[in-house]
Amino acid sequence: MRHTLPIAPQFYVTAPQPCPYLAGRMERKLFTALQGEHAEKLNNTLSKQGFRRSQNVLYRPSCADCNACLSARIRVKDFTPTRSQRKTLRRNAELTRARTSPWATEAQYALFRRYLENRHADGGMADMDIFEFAAMVEETSVRSRVVEYSRPAPEDGTPTLAAVCLTDVLEDGLSMVYSFYDPEMAARSLGTYVILDHLEIARAAALPYVYLGYWVPGSPKMGYKANFSALEIYKNGVWQDMGDPADHSSETHPLSVAPIAEQVARITLPDGRPTRR
Repeated sequence: MRHTLPIAPQFYVTAPQPCPYLAGRMERKLFTALQGEHAEKLNNTLSKQGFRRSQNVLYRPSCADCNACLSARIRVKDFTPTRSQRKTLRRNAELTRARTSPWATEAQYALFRRYLENRHADGGMADMDIFEFAAMVEETSVRSRVVEYSRPAPEDGTPTLAAVCLTDVLEDGLSMVYSFYDPEMAARSLGTYVILDHLEIARAAALPYVYLGYWVPGSPKMGYKANFSALEIYKNGVWQDMGDPADHSSETHPLSVAPIAEQVARITLPDGRPTRR
């Protein structure tokens, strides 16, 4: 018996706002609600088409005059760490990992605040309070986990939280929804370490991919993602090897961006059929 969504999801577009990655540009997102008994199928299907989850919403950049944001994922079986990445693994070997249900804690929020104030003080999350943080972590209708990394316990016996990653478990991989770490440990390259450890988690679970979110050529904030081998990007409707990062220009002519109706028509739903115009 063929299972289909009883009602095709509706897609919407956000109002333009300043791009957080490339100066002087405006961003716009195509999004749909993620809820109900078919949420898991929809998340799996749209993640393979470059969408990302934020709470109970799936979104994909759909800017009027730019295609710079490219969804990125690593092929687990083909990944080989660089010399620098092996050093990062050794440097953080003392950290312990704990995987829990998506539940926010005060310790997580305290670390989150320190991270934002040091790294993204002018970002869109800068004013997020503890209730909004809890919603970011806990409002999920799909398989999500919180992965915590802690330093060894000092004399008082309490481990110190070093990094946290909110992670979705997809049918073909792990999707790193959002991660943050102790800014005082920046020299340890914790952002890179969390990705490397997720590759190990995926390998142990026989999952083929680790989804990193968006890579944006020309954005210093996103440059580190290009340092991982076996990296694929979702471009022109297909996943492909990144190759040389320099080959992906962030300069995109407005006429090369398809109209919203055409973009939506190309989206495939969980039952295999395209959306309707």
